[in-house]
Amino acid sequence: MSKKSLAVVLVSGGMDSCVTAAIANLSHELAFLHVNYGQRTEKRELKAFNDIADYYKVKHRLVTDIPYLSQIGGSSLTDTRMALPEADPERLFGRKCHEIPSSYVPFRNANLLCIAVSWAEVIGASYIYIGAVEDDSSGYPDCRKKFFKSFKKVIKYGTKPKTQISIVTPIINLTKAEIVKKGIELKAPLELTWSCYKNEDIACGICDSCALRLRAFYIAGVEDPISYAQKPNYI
Repeated sequence: MSKKSLAVVLVSGGMDSCVTAAIANLSHELAFLHVNYGQRTEKRELKAFNDIADYYKVKHRLVTDIPYLSQIGGSSLTDTRMALPEADPERLFGRKCHEIPSSYVPFRNANLLCIAVSWAEVIGASYIYIGAVEDDSSGYPDCRKKFFKSFKKVIKYGTKPKTQISIVTPIINLTKAEIVKKGIELKAPLELTWSCYKNEDIACGICDSCALRLRAFYIAGVEDPISYAQKPNYI
């Protein structure tokens, strides 16, 4: 058997990155990257990362800290002086769905990709997988296809001539419900994931991320395997 190529997978511990890891696992040897950037649920996300990494028996793991994103602020995910808003169905699913919420961390994915590229170049990984979703996300500008297309040029011009690293966004065109179905199809450990922006003990059920997840499982016709403090109907 030929040796599998190595792929760096950005794993936050959430559902999207878990399913992305499951997809990458079909074709590659996995290297998991997790970044603590001062988010409210940093400890819980790290636990989810390690649980998912253990599930896939990942040997190559890198956990790093970039506190400057929380020092810069500007996001309700990292700045506790800002209120973390409750989910607004009109903004998430209705005519306001293209508005950028306060949970947007300015240019976060660019920072994460820079770390991923540096590590990939050192360990000889040919691919970077990231679980960005464009059509059914919270409206983050750094989750769009054109952002990743542009970043590929940055990699080309900013690495050694012999370096060949591709960014792979396998779920970028899927809805959240389709991501749930894909995860179940691939037996991804969705029960180990953590999506809540607010709590680290039991998911709140009322932040943007919980709302997107709850709605996705409902549409997919599958019971979400994690527990919630509240489970509003977002349909």
